[in-house]
Amino acid sequence: MKKVLITGAYGFLGRYTAKSFNKAGYHVSGIGHGKWHKYEYTKWGIDDWFESTITFEALININKSFDTIVHCGGSGSVAFSYQNPFEDFQKSVQSTLALLEYIRLQGKPCHFIYPSSPAVQGDVGDKKISEDDPSDPVSPYGFHKKAAEELCFSYSKNFGLKVSIIRYFSIYGAGLQKQLLWDACMKIKNSNGDVTFFGTGEETRDWLYITDASALVLAVATHETKKINIINGGSGVRTTVAETINMLVKAYDKQVNINFNQDVKIGDPRFYHADISKALNLVWSPRIDVKDGISRYVNYFKELHND
Repeated sequence: MKKVLITGAYGFLGRYTAKSFNKAGYHVSGIGHGKWHKYEYTKWGIDDWFESTITFEALININKSFDTIVHCGGSGSVAFSYQNPFEDFQKSVQSTLALLEYIRLQGKPCHFIYPSSPAVQGDVGDKKISEDDPSDPVSPYGFHKKAAEELCFSYSKNFGLKVSIIRYFSIYGAGLQKQLLWDACMKIKNSNGDVTFFGTGEETRDWLYITDASALVLAVATHETKKINIINGGSGVRTTVAETINMLVKAYDKQVNINFNQDVKIGDPRFYHADISKALNLVWSPRIDVKDGISRYVNYFKELHND
């Protein structure tokens, strides 16, 4: 039986990824923060759970070899990287280095999969972003993701490690309790008629439903690659924030007036639209379109709040 280690398995992408690998017949180990009882983590297909910060020492203590390691742990917030740049660096860069070094020393061929972000490329304008576009990060978060990617390149080139990087765009779905959709649902729920959002509404997002995102990790894991592989994880569909909010309001079935305050958040590139041609070559494609996905998300939110 193949073995996979998923860091940050308590988190949103981590737990769905664990379930995907479990269904594919892997023995799934998880490491990261989160107090989990066995009956809870086994529901997500996790066989062993190690509650720990992701350090080289913690990995040595696990003392197991794996066929695949998926590094879902780490920072996931641009805002956090501005408030806590040192901690963000530790979460993104140092944890990645610890995992790469562990793989190098365990001596067994192991596929390292790193979920990254198009934040490494910064603001490329209102166009489809391809994996080969130049890199010019605009936030500490983007710089740290880039540094982690560079470590992946180094270990691949110098030590022959098998590495894949998935640059995820906007992952969403049942279970996500932060970011735009969660905040918007909260505002709609508590609104008396008027709801105001950041920005102009013309910013774009490329929404990828969580089950499609975790299926992509599995597709990458089962794809033979001899050198470093970088793949965009998105739906390939360009949706403006205004369109997104309108779909959300319609699915929520509540009368509200939507306003945008015209303020642009620092460090947030305005446009995200993925060229997913490389991902489509992996016998993978997104199954849940944005309208269906947002409807599912609203149902999840309303059930959670008995609304």
